[in-house]
Amino acid sequence: MNLNTSCVKPKRPLSDTVLIYMILSFISLLTAALNLLVIISISHFKQLHTPTNSLILSLAVSDFFVGFLLLFQIMFIDGCWYIGDLMCVVYYGLDYIITSSTVGMMVLISIDRYVAICDPLHYSIRVTQKRVQVCVCLCWICSLLCFIVLLKDNLKQPGQYNSCVGECVIISIIHERVADVILTFILPITVIVVLYMRVFLVAVSQARAMRSHIVTVTVQGSRKVTAKKSEVKAARTLGVVVGVFIICFCPYCCVSLADQETLLSVSSVAFVLCLFYFNSCLNPLIYASFYPWFRKCIILIVTLQILKSGSSDTNIL
Repeated sequence: MNLNTSCVKPKRPLSDTVLIYMILSFISLLTAALNLLVIISISHFKQLHTPTNSLILSLAVSDFFVGFLLLFQIMFIDGCWYIGDLMCVVYYGLDYIITSSTVGMMVLISIDRYVAICDPLHYSIRVTQKRVQVCVCLCWICSLLCFIVLLKDNLKQPGQYNSCVGECVIISIIHERVADVILTFILPITVIVVLYMRVFLVAVSQARAMRSHIVTVTVQGSRKVTAKKSEVKAARTLGVVVGVFIICFCPYCCVSLADQETLLSVSSVAFVLCLFYFNSCLNPLIYASFYPWFRKCIILIVTLQILKSGSSDTNIL
């Protein structure tokens, strides 16, 4: 293997390179900032310490780190990797762990909404804060273990597949990639779609039932109706999050299965990666659009009112 030659840099106008740097840098900073607001909001305000919000918190942590992954992608724009073979493996490792954990969070969110809508009487018993925290930890641990198993050869000798100085190449055999896509894409997406189809059907039937009985409900019954509406709204919001994730994630998985050197151009691969990363920036915007409590939290955080004593007990719902 000859490593005396330098990596080949793509030829593009300076203006295009500067524009790409600016756009990716902006998306990176925006992704980190918006998800940091979600993390602070759910962590700080006690009213938001619910099982569902714990899942949203973990998803926001994943999306927050995606903002930093974009910084690595920015370094790789001109086709050369300048920070060493070990950091190359670390970059791909972080990318895999964050991607896998994000998929796991989407599955857990779907299960949470399924139980809340389809079996509301047992929701508080089956879905507890402690159980959700255990599931979240297991999700991250499993992602780390899968990364170690799939890229063990690359971990033993970083840079062994590089053909020139400045390359960042990670190799996995085809059956490993197929198994990875099945475990981290096909099966999870199937579970998510099946659960949300069931949630959608039940939510529609509940909405019809609420409209037909809205006139005759008692005060106690109206509270139950409000609670049901809240659960349906949460399911709809998180359904949008899941739907956007699937749209952004499908091309990414297709690229991971394809032979990138022969089937796809470098620009196409870069676009697919950026589309997937941009999904992490969209999630907080979806929360801001559908959740009034998140908009209120942003105001309290930006105006530094959370620094006041007892601010964690603020009524934001």
